[in-house]
Amino acid sequence: MTETEQVDRAKILSRLRFSDASFRFMTRAAAMAVLIILSGIIISLIHGSWPALREFGFGFLIDESWNPVTDKFGAIAPIYGTIVTSLIAMLIAVPVGLFIAMFLTELCPMFLRRPIGIAIELLAGIPSIIYGIWGLFVFAPFLQQHVQPFLITVFGPIPFLGNLFAGPPYGIGVLTAGLILAIMVLPFITSISRDVFEAVPPVLKEAAYGLGCTTWEVARNVVLPFTRVGVIGGVMLGLGRALGETMAVTFVIGNAHRISGSILAPGTTISATIANEFTEAVGDIYTSSLIALGLILFVITFIVLAFARLMLMRLNARLGK
Repeated sequence: MTETEQVDRAKILSRLRFSDASFRFMTRAAAMAVLIILSGIIISLIHGSWPALREFGFGFLIDESWNPVTDKFGAIAPIYGTIVTSLIAMLIAVPVGLFIAMFLTELCPMFLRRPIGIAIELLAGIPSIIYGIWGLFVFAPFLQQHVQPFLITVFGPIPFLGNLFAGPPYGIGVLTAGLILAIMVLPFITSISRDVFEAVPPVLKEAAYGLGCTTWEVARNVVLPFTRVGVIGGVMLGLGRALGETMAVTFVIGNAHRISGSILAPGTTISATIANEFTEAVGDIYTSSLIALGLILFVITFIVLAFARLMLMRLNARLGK
């Protein structure tokens, strides 16, 4: 090897080392930036909510009152509304989304797969305020005239369900907000579930069919176990959207700071409360209380994600992975 070739080779190796070091630095910087931004958000929320937490203490989490005139605030009503509306949304959206994804990957004719898939993706692209307007002017009146009176009549005599569906049919309320959220998170759960279902190796399903399994048995015993991580990820993404949704819920939930045993009654959520009142917040305690609601929503989301990760770890440990 000549001296010139050695010099050229040294330059090439030096350039490759520099590129590798630069790539390593950029990826590390990107990862650190995420941690820095997250830490900044947490510090800002704690700093902004500290006056309210110092003023009300633990009672802020269990008090139902919300009175800006007397500077008396409690977070239990928005917390309750956030959890209940998200729970209603997930109870409806998760099974429906999984069934749609299973239909698209296993049973749907080829000429229908693309149109249905495009329709689902279009649902995900609709702005939340459009859902809110539609829910207020179209969906809520329909529920008030047809669905809620039926629920009250059917479930009214039943002891527990009678309380759950008690009261006059307002149209707007916790149930309406939960149904709107279910429609909004359905495309996310369906799209992610469809993608992970399509990633199942065909040989696994063909082997199950060869053993005489039905489509339901293949879906339950082959597809879902193989894709559980992706499915749970899609469910958590939908739940995160449901917990933090603001405008659509604000339109249809009624924005009442109280807890009712009936899901037909008006209520409020953390996001709706912040959106409605932050621009009108006067005084440090009022503003701090709204920021404290944001901190609580952050904590709820963190707990949900941590629970999801723990559940995945237990599933993997049970299967010996």
